[in-house]
Amino acid sequence: MPAPKPLRYKGRPVPYISVWSSERIELPKLTVVSGALALRGERRAAGVLWKPWRARLGVGEPALGDVHGPRQRECMLRKLCQVCGCQVVRDELGWPWLLEDDRGQDGWPEREVTTHPPTCETCQPVAQVQCDPNRGRFASVRVGRVVTDGVYGQMYRPGARPMPVGRERVVFAGDPGLRWMLGGQIAATLLDVTVVDMRTQAPVSQETVRG
Repeated sequence: MPAPKPLRYKGRPVPYISVWSSERIELPKLTVVSGALALRGERRAAGVLWKPWRARLGVGEPALGDVHGPRQRECMLRKLCQVCGCQVVRDELGWPWLLEDDRGQDGWPEREVTTHPPTCETCQPVAQVQCDPNRGRFASVRVGRVVTDGVYGQMYRPGARPMPVGRERVVFAGDPGLRWMLGGQIAATLLDVTVVDMRTQAPVSQETVRG
């Protein structure tokens, strides 16, 4: 079976979760319903109000630095590769993933919180050079357990006229602040994480992980 390949634009591979120009929607006016942030015509899913997008994969021009929220969430929940959109394959160490390379930091990469979906072995070299703003600064890992317990998005000030507050951030399940967030992506906590060689997918030494 041939290896899966991502979409291409002008000869350059485009990750599955990237936004295409035809998919952007002008954000409707935010309101408040029953003490929570609301958008006309949009329902809260599992207590979260999600930013709306059109689904027009491959139509228009890609924005490699922007993430299409619904496809990102699909990849997180179904364990699909963020680059080619195909199912990733779990081995004895877990699912293949790419993380920002923070080796040397205490505890890394165990319990890392990320919005990056899994990335299959074939597509990891592509993601290394395509994913802004951390181009070339990723580590390949295998993840034994994935807990999708957070939402990354924009917080709004409670009140009759909601206004954005601060920068986008992660809010975890059970936090009452979720009522005032416009969600963009799912955030996951990664457990039983093993750093591997990107080329061979074999575990690397602890000395290398500690930097």
